[in-house]
Amino acid sequence: MATSIPVTRTYLEMTGRGALRSAPLPPYARVEREVPSSAAGLARRLYLEVGRDHHWRDRADWSADQWESRFAAPGVSLWVLRVDGEPAGYAELNADAAGDVEIVYFGLLRPFQGRGLGKGLLSAVVDRAWAIPAARVWLHTCTLDAPSALPNYLARGFRAYRTEEYVVPAEPPR
Repeated sequence: MATSIPVTRTYLEMTGRGALRSAPLPPYARVEREVPSSAAGLARRLYLEVGRDHHWRDRADWSADQWESRFAAPGVSLWVLRVDGEPAGYAELNADAAGDVEIVYFGLLRPFQGRGLGKGLLSAVVDRAWAIPAARVWLHTCTLDAPSALPNYLARGFRAYRTEEYVVPAEPPR
C-alpha cells in the first residue's frame, strides 16, 4: 500500500480580460457574491464537501473564528453557484494590493459535477475578478483535483506558467 501520493501542481494565469473565453451558465443557474455575514459558514461547508474528494486538508481543522476572520479580510470574497436556488459550487477570490486576484478555491458539489456547470461558473468568476479590477487573475490546480479542472482552466483562456512536484500522505477515502 502506498504511503504517499505524487502530485503535480500547475500554476495558471490570465493577464488580460480579453483572454477569457466565456461559457454561459444555463438559465436555471446563477453566480452570486455571498454577503460577508454568512460567507464563513457557507464557505466552510462548501470547502469540506467539495474538497473531500480532492485531498483538501489545509482548512479542514479551522475554527469558526478562523473562517470568520478569513471572510472579513479585505479583498476576500465568496462567489456561490446556485442551481434552482441551491448551492452547487463556489469560488473564493483574494484580491491583493498589487492588483492580482487569486482564485483560491473553486469547485462543484458532487451532484452538480459532469453537467457542464464548471465552465460557466469559472467564466462568471473570472469576469467578476476582472471587474475588481485586476491586473492578473491566477490560480493553481493539481493532479488531485477533478480531471476536468485543468482542461477547463485552459479552455477558458488561462495559460500555465509553472509546475512543481510534491507528495502528500496517502489517506483512506472519507
